[in-house]
Amino acid sequence: MNYMPGTASLIEDIDKKHLVLLRDGRTLIGFLRSIDQFVLHQTVERIHVGKKYGDIPRGIFVVRGENVVLLGEIDLEKESDTPLQQVSIEEILEEQRVEQQTKLEAEKLKVQALKDRGLSIPRADTLDEY
Repeated sequence: MNYMPGTASLIEDIDKKHLVLLRDGRTLIGFLRSIDQFVLHQTVERIHVGKKYGDIPRGIFVVRGENVVLLGEIDLEKESDTPLQQVSIEEILEEQRVEQQTKLEAEKLKVQALKDRGLSIPRADTLDEY
C-alpha cells in the first residue's frame, strides 16, 4: 500500500486495539472503528498513579483529531505483561485525588517561596493555550 499522509494512512489500523493520549492528559484504550472522527469502541479510560492503574468503562468514544496527542496500537500478546497493578475504580480515583492534592500543595509552597523572594510565575489560566 502506498503511503498517504494524514488520517488516510490509518486505514489499516481500523478494528485494532489502540491507546490514545488526549491533549487534556486522559488516556483511552479501545478499538479504532473510524478515522474521519476517531471513534473508539469498547473504550476504557485508564488512570495511572504510581505503579497502579484503574480502568473506567466509557463505551463508544468520539474524539476530534485535534485532541489526539498520541495514538498507538496495543500488542494484544504483550498487553497483560505489565509491572503495573490493576486496582478498583474507587481506589484509583482516590489515589488520583491524593496525588493531585499533593501536587497542588507543592505548587503552593513553590509560589510562596518565589513570592518571598519577590518573584512570581504567571498563572496557567492566563496564558494562551497555543
